[in-house]
Amino acid sequence: MKKVIVVGFGFMGLSHTINILNNKRLQLAAIVDKDPSNILNKLTEQTGNFSTGSLGAESLSGISLYSSLDECLRAEIADACFICVHTDLHYEMAKKALLTGKHVFLEKPICLDLRQGEELIALANDRNLILLIGQVVRFMPAYRKLQHWISSGEFGLLKFLALSRFAGIPSWGEWKEKQSNFGSSGGALFDLAVHDIDFAQFVLGAADLNRSEILPGKLSDHDYISAYWKYNEKDIVVKIEGGLIFHSTFPFHAGFSAQFEEASILYSTFQPDNINIATNQELKHILAGDANDGFSGEVEYFASCMEDEVKPLLCTPESALQTIRICYDHLKIYKP
Repeated sequence: MKKVIVVGFGFMGLSHTINILNNKRLQLAAIVDKDPSNILNKLTEQTGNFSTGSLGAESLSGISLYSSLDECLRAEIADACFICVHTDLHYEMAKKALLTGKHVFLEKPICLDLRQGEELIALANDRNLILLIGQVVRFMPAYRKLQHWISSGEFGLLKFLALSRFAGIPSWGEWKEKQSNFGSSGGALFDLAVHDIDFAQFVLGAADLNRSEILPGKLSDHDYISAYWKYNEKDIVVKIEGGLIFHSTFPFHAGFSAQFEEASILYSTFQPDNINIATNQELKHILAGDANDGFSGEVEYFASCMEDEVKPLLCTPESALQTIRICYDHLKIYKP
């Protein structure tokens, strides 16, 4: 078993902790949080856009708790770190872990600064360490089915794909601080719509043309995006829309609609159990699978890469950084 450290115990830290404890390849060695005395209280707090499971206090019995990553790395023998902190700390925390010889699972987005992302990738490669970015949508069953239909041609060629993702302004944990530290989280473009931008470029590659409309919000100057991509040779149009401009209790929802030559497909987290497949003759439903399997799936994939000593192919850091470049392309600027 590989011993791992979870860094940051908010929504994603808790989610990954649950899946680490349920994974036969992994052993949780320690948790790092700026307020370790509050970790048990966080087990009952309502955080995140949706539930990824629950954890009892007894599950953390005997797990070492630290208030700083430096202290933890000095005291603990571990193979890897799960970095689940806010975006503005990704580079600092991931670099510390890599420099001490730890494999790194880094939550999305990899980095807002492209040069920092490139540095982390080079550091992992130089030290023969695994760096996996948590682009979880690539692992979610409904989206994996969509990917299969696109690549297999089961319903003919894809002609149009719409991907959407909306939520209220996050108000849990440290998110209120991010409103005063305007832009530090990356806003909806880099922290929410990035999932769908990533999935589209992962499945279809870079578009030939794109255009977008951006609106500011409380977190950044780009808290809403409506983008159109066009693939000339494939004759495909992609629409991506998402935002964090709504009031905090606005229900999270995400999904996709796709028009193929022989069928049209609809999936929404408002009706998460089924994917709708429509032809001119009938409308049928197939099981979508549990979206939470995406979180356990990416943890299992990271664990298997460590165990087999192979670099990830399904979610490379280079591909994740390319997603950030595309995000900046929608702003028509590149951050140095």
